[in-house]
Amino acid sequence: MQANSSQPAPHPSADNWRRFLLPSAADLVFLGVLFSLSCGALVSRLLNDAGIGWHIRNGELMLQSHAITRTDPFSSTMSGQPWFAWEWLYDLLIAGIHHWMGLNGVVFCTALVIAATFALTLRVVLARGGNLPLSIVLLAFSLGASAIHLFARPHVFSWLFVVVWFAAFDCCETSADLAKNRSLFWLPALILLWVNVHGGFLTAFVLLGIFLASGFLEYLAGHDRSALVPWLKTLASITLLSLLATLANPYGYKLHEHIYRYLTNRFLMNHIEEFRSPDFHGMAAQCFVVLLLIAIVALAVSREKPRVSQVLVMLFAAGSGLYSARNLPVSSLLLTLTVTPLLSRTIADAKNRPELAGWVRRLLSRWDSFASRMGHMEGSLRGHLWPLAGAVFGLLICLHGGKLGTSQIMDAHFPAKRFPVQAVDLLAQRSSHEPVFCPDYWGGYLIYRLHPQTKVVVDDRHDLYGERFLKQYLGAIQVESGWEQVLDEWRVNVILLPSESALANVLRESLHWRVIYKDKVGALYQRAPS
Repeated sequence: MQANSSQPAPHPSADNWRRFLLPSAADLVFLGVLFSLSCGALVSRLLNDAGIGWHIRNGELMLQSHAITRTDPFSSTMSGQPWFAWEWLYDLLIAGIHHWMGLNGVVFCTALVIAATFALTLRVVLARGGNLPLSIVLLAFSLGASAIHLFARPHVFSWLFVVVWFAAFDCCETSADLAKNRSLFWLPALILLWVNVHGGFLTAFVLLGIFLASGFLEYLAGHDRSALVPWLKTLASITLLSLLATLANPYGYKLHEHIYRYLTNRFLMNHIEEFRSPDFHGMAAQCFVVLLLIAIVALAVSREKPRVSQVLVMLFAAGSGLYSARNLPVSSLLLTLTVTPLLSRTIADAKNRPELAGWVRRLLSRWDSFASRMGHMEGSLRGHLWPLAGAVFGLLICLHGGKLGTSQIMDAHFPAKRFPVQAVDLLAQRSSHEPVFCPDYWGGYLIYRLHPQTKVVVDDRHDLYGERFLKQYLGAIQVESGWEQVLDEWRVNVILLPSESALANVLRESLHWRVIYKDKVGALYQRAPS
């Protein structure tokens, strides 16, 4: 009797469990970004910007007073002056996280938002027709471009909201389902949250304008007007509701006036580093350039005519990224979202082009077959338990002081190579109430460490200090004519500077100042007695 060599078919329930338990590529992206930023190679990156210091302390003030901060509580020079704490909701959130989990929680929750942003970007790209290997490559470039602004600051929420906003409109633009279009009316609620978290809500209106302009141009070109008219009405209604939602902030329309004056001040835009054009010798800008070149190639070789909105989004992403370094993350995400599906379809179509060499078509066919298998496997995995498990695991570690048993897994702190940790320790021990003059990019760190005992003279809230003040500050820090008079006017008796800065070298030789502490990072000076 012949033995039956055929293998039994897998049980359907076993296959379902496999799909439920195996992590998808988006899950792996989420977990990789989350743990590399919170307890991996990039753990010190998120605290490289001191601004999180005043966000935490402002949130604590609001929790204690049960009121929105409206005047400056941190500086000696602007004390009591009107201050637009326009990111107040973020400040409340991050202060609560800091209270319960310390800096470990601040870093981990920021990493959660960033990881969710890139995992969602991958899901959107795949849903819009991108093949998985190409999507991963372009996503890696967008993450590299975002490295320039990987800080624990409220702008990371804008990254996430931009992806959500774009995905909602891009999906519905190509749909004739009116009920689906009406589902977009939840977006003004997102704006209501966004306007109280970060000023990047302006990007939402740029994208709204792009989709409105695209629909209007297609209407003029005589495309399917029966579908375009309801679509344009939906967009117009959402625009109006979103504009009204932006007024629901503690400052009303005055916030809009303040942001306009800030962003149109040429002196501030030319002298604040993050608003200046990117340095293309850096890795982040180079990653952005690669994405930009890929976008140009995709448009050049594609036989598919891209939608007007796609082209306008690409142009906006390219222009904003080249204009300002702080725009690189959002610009890179938008390029990834628009270019990847277009280029994926172009590659899939190219394998059938008779004008291409046979070996090229065979190579493209193998690539397309591999990408299809990867995409099918990705689409079959439905559980997505791993991101939830990773988030819960990380939060539990944060609640236990960053420890897993006796092992220290997380130890978030401001890096001592960038911030004057030892000098500020000395200031804290001296219990001095003299305001400290330091570089603006150190101000937030001093606020975090020394508030309310000691105030700073200046920090990085440039919209608070204004053009005139910052001109005086730059004149003093760069030792321009009249720098001593500026310090006298501000009643500065304690100065903390980078050890080898121009002003530090001058003070070291001055009879009017004496060094009370110096290390490789910072030098602390006190005015000598008359």
